[in-house]
Amino acid sequence: MLTFEKALPEETGIPVDCIGHFIERLNRRHIPMHSLLIMHNDKLIFEGYYEPCRADSLHRMFSISKSFTSIAIGLLVDEGKISLDDPIIKYFPEKLPPKVHPWIASMTIRNMLMMRTCHASTTYKLNMNSDWVESFFTTPPTHPAGTIFHYDTSAAHTLCALVEKLTGEDMLDYIKKKLGILGLSENSYMLKDPFGVSIGGSGLVALPMDLMKFGYFIAHKGMVDGKQLISSSYIDMAVSCLTETQITAPVPSEAQGYGLQFWRGEKNGYTCYGMGGQLIIFLPDYDLICVTTADTQNIGGGNQQIYDALYEELLPYIQDKPLPVTKDSSKLLEDILSSLKIEALNSFPMPASAAAIIGKDFRVITENSQFDSFCLNIDQLGQYDISPQSGTLSFVHKNTACTVNFGIGCMKTGIFPIYDLKYCASGAWLADGTFYIKVHIIDSYVGSLHFQLSFGKDDLTIFMRKKEESLFKEFEGHLYCKS
Repeated sequence: MLTFEKALPEETGIPVDCIGHFIERLNRRHIPMHSLLIMHNDKLIFEGYYEPCRADSLHRMFSISKSFTSIAIGLLVDEGKISLDDPIIKYFPEKLPPKVHPWIASMTIRNMLMMRTCHASTTYKLNMNSDWVESFFTTPPTHPAGTIFHYDTSAAHTLCALVEKLTGEDMLDYIKKKLGILGLSENSYMLKDPFGVSIGGSGLVALPMDLMKFGYFIAHKGMVDGKQLISSSYIDMAVSCLTETQITAPVPSEAQGYGLQFWRGEKNGYTCYGMGGQLIIFLPDYDLICVTTADTQNIGGGNQQIYDALYEELLPYIQDKPLPVTKDSSKLLEDILSSLKIEALNSFPMPASAAAIIGKDFRVITENSQFDSFCLNIDQLGQYDISPQSGTLSFVHKNTACTVNFGIGCMKTGIFPIYDLKYCASGAWLADGTFYIKVHIIDSYVGSLHFQLSFGKDDLTIFMRKKEESLFKEFEGHLYCKS
């Protein structure tokens, strides 16, 4: 199993205070980080987890799954089972409509890896209850394949289905077997679509260290412990710029081009990219790999802020030679690691009027709501300062009593009702007297839920918003309640 030599940052020429500045900058921008791992000169110099996330916390990696799918395809090429220039319809005759559009008929595996399919968007999202793979062949195309870059997650999903069809195994199991020397977590897995196919475009659930091991494998062109696990030529091609992305890219670090399910990046780097800040950033000119997990879905340009913090707070200060290790620098590293935690909301003092509404049940009168009632409770009601407290938001959903725990000035953890997913949450009184609860979902699904409660004399108005891709749809919109 692959293990990494560890070193202090200074031993590889990186001042530890620069890592601190990198982290502080993201803290100031309120970027919800979950983990940060840095490898420099093949040595693991930083491994930090933001409480309550830990080293053994499985995390949804979203579109980093696509890079895993690409490697699985490369392994099949090495085995002689496929060619990148094979038309994809060759492998799925059972999924084809009676009349196949010529643009679909000519689409190759290479086109799909390059995101140059004949679809302008992800086909299975048009009807999530239909066969996801079949949708790739039956959805009318918008343009010839091999011409234009459009981010099409259904391409990666169909390629994953191809791997599973040809190997008879779940794709991640196939990768673990072929790349066994990496020692990817036994508990890692991939979510499946409703028809039993691993979600090859976004379903990977793994450890941050799994990403670092995968990153090491990629950075070394498939050579690990003297064994060539995949053709180095495939890795070279996969991480090179094969198609332009600047027309459709949302941020600069995604406008540098695309390979085979890998993004080109700034600073002559490349990236495995996952929505919400799941990143493996490769910077060969600096011999550096940076892994992050996070949830930037609620922050416009949040991923670019991670890139910029790395580029501006760390890269300019890397030295060619080791730096002195002192007691102060060692203490600073310890302090940085111990300080990492998901940030709680900042609260104004509890208003005196809160005593009248805390613990009161409010019945939902909004028509056609799935919710029956809500109740806000806060411990130590007599305290009107902002010292750490805890509370609960209780509600009845479809005749089932549910409770969400939160801290004030701190985080509380639990299992979110209805979906049974791990979360941490904090609450805060806002300047206008409303109460805000932010819930961080940190599990096989990653996202955030937001509750704003505005209390009247005998009524309650609730605004709910969710920032998560596919679940929690009931937590959207406004509710009006009466006591």
